Amino acid sequence: MASFEQMIPNVDKALMLAKRDLSLLAYDAVQLEGINFTLPEIQTLLDGVTVGGHKLSDQQVARNQAEAWRKLFDDIHRGLFSVSEEYVVALHGIAGKEGVLEWGAFRSGGVTISGSSYMLPKARTLSSLFEALVCEHERFDDAYDKAIYVFLSMARNQFFYDVNKRMGRFMMNGVLLAQGYPAINVPVKRQLEFNQLMLDFYESNNQLPMNVFLRSCLDQRIVEIMSE
Repeated sequence: MASFEQMIPNVDKALMLAKRDLSLLAYDAVQLEGINFTLPEIQTLLDGVTVGGHKLSDQQVARNQAEAWRKLFDDIHRGLFSVSEEYVVALHGIAGKEGVLEWGAFRSGGVTISGSSYMLPKARTLSSLFEALVCEHERFDDAYDKAIYVFLSMARNQFFYDVNKRMGRFMMNGVLLAQGYPAINVPVKRQLEFNQLMLDFYESNNQLPMNVFLRSCLDQRIVEIMSE
């Protein structure tokens, strides 16, 4: 069984593997948000066909998810991906389109996290907090530590009114794919574990348990392929 250390960074290969899993990436993401599409329904939606029996707003969320992934893939291929406020708000403009209070901009007011007493930062501090995130993530030598730090910091600061965890995972995977490492997908079958660990993280700001969890979500088959 191959390990993290045996993977050979390869941007083209990592992108190819992620693109092949686009429908699964979108399926697991919307399932984590409580939107119950089946995988074949997601595949049908991504082919441009409306699926009966689901709200149009839920279908919009699924399409947004896929379009954001496609932009991420294309930008990485063209060398345009960056961990920056400009980039993240542009990506949110796709991922959050027509589904949140404001999309394509940091939130302008306060929010809370359901189930957590953690007090979120004020809206006026968000740009400086993101600037600090950009500087801090560069300190990590390990690609997965760097990427997971970006996700968790974005989730804990809640830069947007909604789509925060999804945006954090997009940016996490952008960091990984741009360095030639495979993306992390959180499977819906691990939703309870994910939710509990995230609630614990919001309170403690201890990233280690979530770091271990997210690494364990990597598909071992893909790790093997990236080690060849």
